[in-house]
Amino acid sequence: MPAATTTELERLLDDDVPHGDLTTEALGIGGQAGVMEFTARDPMVLALVDDAAAILGLCGCEVERMAMSGSRLAPGAPILTARGGAAGLLRGWKVAQTLIEIWSGVATATREIVDAARAVSPHIAVACTRKNTPGTKRFAVAAVKSGGAVMHRLGLSETILVFAEHRGFLDEPLATTVERLRRAAPEKKLVTEVSSIEAALAAAEAGFDVVQLEKFAPADVATLAQRLATGPHRPVIAAAGGVNASNAAAYAQAGAQVLVTSSPYMAKPRDVQVKIRREQQTN
Repeated sequence: MPAATTTELERLLDDDVPHGDLTTEALGIGGQAGVMEFTARDPMVLALVDDAAAILGLCGCEVERMAMSGSRLAPGAPILTARGGAAGLLRGWKVAQTLIEIWSGVATATREIVDAARAVSPHIAVACTRKNTPGTKRFAVAAVKSGGAVMHRLGLSETILVFAEHRGFLDEPLATTVERLRRAAPEKKLVTEVSSIEAALAAAEAGFDVVQLEKFAPADVATLAQRLATGPHRPVIAAAGGVNASNAAAYAQAGAQVLVTSSPYMAKPRDVQVKIRREQQTN
């Protein structure tokens, strides 16, 4: 199922082809039957293939998917084949290709973090933040899920995460803040971000459900985990800030239960090879 709505996909096409395809029209080839094949040029975790197929469908093409989002693909692996008039194939080509390339890059980077962390801690959660490019959230969420992670926060409306920037407006003990938040949103988990071990211990004692450790070194995460293990308050430990595939295992080994990261959104796109040819007519 596509991540985006039909209206959103139509908007992408309209952005790229607002007034027709001048080259195809000038050449007079739009009515000729053709075939377009997408294959992986890079190793990748595939993402957004359903959206790419839907875009080509909006262009009047018949699409066959050879792989599903979340699949690990080797170079040369087929992704999809589309058949239709040259006008439709050429109209949908670059939008569909670019969606797969960009978001497969995000999915691949996400899976690298998940694999590294779970090699050490099989049940650890990797959660990607909302710091994706504005306007692309549907695609970002789909790519993160294809990579085996979850979303940390979809936005400000559904979660409670108290930052230092919030606390700067408060003049009350942490326990009072927790009490007020539980009254205001009794069904929600309470999360707070901290920048030191002592601040994390104070947040745990105040009653926060999750302590998000901002830019802690793995050794400091381990120290906090040991101290919480011997005390009466044991919030979930989430490591955040600079988490990537190169250090995910260290944070998992240190005792983090959740890894919070934005790094997949900076990933290099994965290359998709596209071949278009005239459909051979058979008698």
